[in-house]
Amino acid sequence: MFQIGDKIFYPMHGAGVIEAIEEKEILGYKQLYYVMSIKNMQVMFPMGSNIGIRQIVDLEILEDALTTFSHEASDPIQNPVQRYRCNMNKLKSGDIYKGAQVIRDLTQIGKKRALAAGDKNMLDNARRVLTSELGLVKGIDQEEADDFLNKVINN
Repeated sequence: MFQIGDKIFYPMHGAGVIEAIEEKEILGYKQLYYVMSIKNMQVMFPMGSNIGIRQIVDLEILEDALTTFSHEASDPIQNPVQRYRCNMNKLKSGDIYKGAQVIRDLTQIGKKRALAAGDKNMLDNARRVLTSELGLVKGIDQEEADDFLNKVINN
């Protein structure tokens, strides 16, 4: 159970802060919902749902996950559909290490050739999600988080 003020991570959307817990009636069924803000979006999800919500990581785990960028990219999957599915599954898992792998691998592909639209969108989404958590963990704004991630990737 999360409390108001908890910093949490919502896979595919990013990190945010629980602002409220509200009871809503949908289709005649009353249920408690967490209300959180992620960037400029408000997200509601039912308490007790199994959608991979987790507490944001601590600074030590974040720094360890960022070391992913200093490792060699895994062998790229050549088939774009298979690569997309594999990367989507990694992002949906909510695992910070797998999200960093997606960014690392797509960035490496992008250095060799132009990314296809699907890969570009996947990379942009993965970066947005990671920087949202990075910003909350380090207590910095989104622009600083983007700059920080760019420095880590380019070193």
